[in-house]
Amino acid sequence: MSRVLELTRELTARPSLTPDDAGCQRLISERLLPLGFSVEWFLCGEVSNVLFTRGRGSPSLWFLGHTDVVPPGPEELWTFLPFHPDEKGGELYGRGVADMKGAVAAMTVALETYVQQQPDHAGEIGLLLTSDEEGEAVDGIVRVAQELERRGRRPDHCLVGEPSSLQTLGDTVRVGRRGSVYVRLQVYGIQGHTAFPENLDNPVHRIAPFLADLVGLEWDTGDAEFPASHCQIAYVHAGTGAGNVTPAHIELLANFRNGPGSPIESIRSRFEELLRQHEISDFDIEWDIMGEPFRSEPGKLREAVVGAVGEVLGVTPELNTGGGTSDGRYIAPLGSEVVELGLINSTIHQVDERTPVADLDRLFATYYDIIRRILT
Repeated sequence: MSRVLELTRELTARPSLTPDDAGCQRLISERLLPLGFSVEWFLCGEVSNVLFTRGRGSPSLWFLGHTDVVPPGPEELWTFLPFHPDEKGGELYGRGVADMKGAVAAMTVALETYVQQQPDHAGEIGLLLTSDEEGEAVDGIVRVAQELERRGRRPDHCLVGEPSSLQTLGDTVRVGRRGSVYVRLQVYGIQGHTAFPENLDNPVHRIAPFLADLVGLEWDTGDAEFPASHCQIAYVHAGTGAGNVTPAHIELLANFRNGPGSPIESIRSRFEELLRQHEISDFDIEWDIMGEPFRSEPGKLREAVVGAVGEVLGVTPELNTGGGTSDGRYIAPLGSEVVELGLINSTIHQVDERTPVADLDRLFATYYDIIRRILT
């Protein structure tokens, strides 16, 4: 069994449901500290964040990952128990093997191998981990980034191990991410008897044409790396349960995934202008910004990642900003170049999450080559 596979299995066997790290970071600490890595813990409530670094100065390359996982769902539907990883048909099954304990294991072994072969390496290498990526992410990397900014510290380059690949390992590399913002809207009316419309103000009728216009808006057209920004309605609720009574209010939850062409303030302004156009004035609104869009301009890390993927994996990756959000959104504003490369994402968050066993060592070899290209 390879070192990467063995470590992936060890990490996966720990039920680290957000925000519980379940000892994953301690396990990695036990491997890296004897190799001369320094460790700093950033503990925030139930969340565990840790930074391992070795060396100093430029160039500096940090890996970024998370040890927490989403709930497994009904265990009886899994081929193997979600926290008892096992193999079938050349694939490793278990909650978190792809998102993203396999990548964390590959990062760790790549760092170990590089230090053992280059004990007097130039620059700084590091690994930053959190147990609060899959949840609300309020005490994870965002807190660490705030402290790093206060100290005036950042890596030159940050490689995020989120599962970016679509069909084959390395076919997709993220060079940025869309932003994500939620809006919760409550529109108020006057409850009444359905037989007497003159005595009521039905907020469902009021919001219906507004919704039609909202989902039909073109926010922007995107660009070569960002898809067009869009809005999706996630939740609508109204009613008293009685068929002859109109509701007094309706609640709406919508999510925007936006690129640089539609910054948060632009979305907010256009949304509220649409409310005015439909003469909706009695409402409460709450905005929750999960992350601003970011894009890392081409630099040494992008060059190293594309070069390593081509040489080690024999693939020319597509560079894009697809997918959801990632913790890279907190590191990029520090001025670091951020690129994402990880395992295939087709089964993440599903029952029977799995990854090809061979991809674990192939990802390790790619990460190792990226370190070599940056630090040598």
